[in-house]
Amino acid sequence: MREVILAKYGEIVLKGLNRSYFESILLKNVKNALESIGNFSFESIQSTLYITEESDDIEMPFTESKINLALERLKKVFGIVSLSVAVSAPKDIEEIKKKAVEYLSGKFDSFKTFKVEAKRSDKSFPLKSPEICNEVGGYILSHFPKLKVDVHNPDLILYVEVRDKSAYIHAGNEPGAGGMPVGTSGKGTLLLSGGIDSPVAGYLMARRGLSLTAVYFSTPPYTSDRATDKVIRLAREVSKYAGPFNLYVVPFTDIQMEINKSCPQELFTIVMRRYMMKIAEKISRKTGSGALITGESLAQVASQTLSAITVTNASVSLPVLRPLIGMDKEDIVKISRKIGTFDISIEPYEDCCSLFSPRHPKIKPTLNEVLSAEEKIKADDLLEIAIKSSKIIKIEG
Repeated sequence: MREVILAKYGEIVLKGLNRSYFESILLKNVKNALESIGNFSFESIQSTLYITEESDDIEMPFTESKINLALERLKKVFGIVSLSVAVSAPKDIEEIKKKAVEYLSGKFDSFKTFKVEAKRSDKSFPLKSPEICNEVGGYILSHFPKLKVDVHNPDLILYVEVRDKSAYIHAGNEPGAGGMPVGTSGKGTLLLSGGIDSPVAGYLMARRGLSLTAVYFSTPPYTSDRATDKVIRLAREVSKYAGPFNLYVVPFTDIQMEINKSCPQELFTIVMRRYMMKIAEKISRKTGSGALITGESLAQVASQTLSAITVTNASVSLPVLRPLIGMDKEDIVKISRKIGTFDISIEPYEDCCSLFSPRHPKIKPTLNEVLSAEEKIKADDLLEIAIKSSKIIKIEG
C-alpha cells in the first residue's frame, strides 16, 4: 500500500493566466526541499501537488521516519497551505471502504469515536458526499464494533477525497507555511543583525515570495567572531524557509570610527544607519536585488521614529520594505520562536549597533541637519573599501 503526500496550494490558486509560472517555481522549491531525503515523483492536479516516493515495489510505503522528515521539510516551503499523508484507492466505493479500514486500522484501535468527511471533486462519481460518508462509516462500524460515531467532537476524522484519477483516504491535514513560493516576487537584500527583529523580517518577506541576499556589518575588534557566528546561525534558520542565499559580512569598523569622530553624538545612530543602507544598496545593485529589507518597527527605538525613518529612506533610492513596521515586540517574538531564531537572537554577543550608542539620541532628526553632519564625514572611499573587503558566505539551512 503506497502512501502519497498531498500538498495543497494556497494563494497561487487565485492567479490567472500566469498561474503556471507560480506552480513551476513552487515545484522547484519542493524538489529542492526533498532532494536529500530520496527520489520522488510529482504530479500537479486540481490545486494539489501529489508527492510519491519512487520505488520498484509499488506496495512499499514511506517509512514513518521518512514521512515525518518530508513533512517537516514541506511545512517550511512557502506556497503550500496544508499537507496530508494519504493512500490512494480506485474510484469504486467497495475499494474505498476496504482501503479505509486497512490503512487506518491501527488508528481506530486507540480512539473511541470518529466521523467521516467526504469531498467529491469528481462529480461523475455515482455517490454524493453524504452517501460516501454513510457507506464508509457503516463499513468501519461493522469492523470495529466498539467505535461510535460522533459528528460534533470525534476523536478521529477520516477524510475521503474523490478526485479525477483516484480516491484518497487520510486522517487529517497539517498546516503548511502559506504565502507565496520563494522566488516569485523577485529578490530583496536583508540587513541582518544579531537581534530578534531582522530574521523575522527576512522570514516574512520570503513568505511573500522574495528570495534573499543578506548583509551583516561586523566591527572587529569591538565585536567578536562569535557575534558573526551567531548571525550565520540565524541566517541558516531563516534559510530553512527562504532557501539558500548569500550572506555578505561587511567590515564596518573604519566607517563607524569615522562617523564617531566627526558626527554629533545625538545623530550618530541615524547617520550610521544611513551608511549601512548605502552599502546595502550598492550590494543590491550588484546582486540584482530590487529592494532593501529591515526589521524596523515604528517607535520601537529612537532610530525608528517617523522622522528618523524618513531621513533613513532618503539615503537610498531602492524601496525599503519594513514588514514589522506595525507590529508589537510581543508579536515579533512570537514569530521568532516559531521559526527557531529567538534563542539564538538573545545570546549575549554585541553587534555594531550597540557600539558608541549615544545616551540621548535625537528622535526627530531632520534631513538638512543630517546632511550637514555628513559633510564633515570622510567615508565615501571607506564605503567602497568595505564592499570590496566583504566576505561572502553561502547560507543553507
